Amino acid sequence: MTKKKKHSILFVCLGNICRSPSAEAIMKKIVGEAGCGDLFFIDSAGIHGYHEGELPDSRMRMHGARRGYKLDSRSRPVKTDDFYDFDMIIGMDDGNISDLRRKAPDVESLEKIHRMTDFARNKLYDHVPDPYYGGASGFELVLDLLEDSCTGLFETISSTQDN
Repeated sequence: MTKKKKHSILFVCLGNICRSPSAEAIMKKIVGEAGCGDLFFIDSAGIHGYHEGELPDSRMRMHGARRGYKLDSRSRPVKTDDFYDFDMIIGMDDGNISDLRRKAPDVESLEKIHRMTDFARNKLYDHVPDPYYGGASGFELVLDLLEDSCTGLFETISSTQDN
């Protein structure tokens, strides 16, 4: 029996209080329910550190809890070490991707950067919109997009793991 590779994934949004902690919680639930949580290290961070140490936005936590997700990580900014510590760094929108590319310390790090919706199975959006200044429907849309994209991400990783 071959030993399976451990995967490390960092989800990134602007402030690390809405989209990226939601992606972290959703992905943790997906891998946990699949019985392979021990094969993954999943975290989230923000481009900016102005919410450092804070819990996710209370509205995002409420909407996530209704779907069975526990958003309890603390906000932190992306660090240079993240580019060495994670296999995949996944941004929520083009702004996040551009900022991550600017922060990348080397060419190898650039190859780790992906857009969240690149893993979406339904391809309804090309980015995960920031719900911070919107209403309840924005938070629900984010969760819908992240559930779809995280499932697609897990399927992508699982298919490469089996080969």
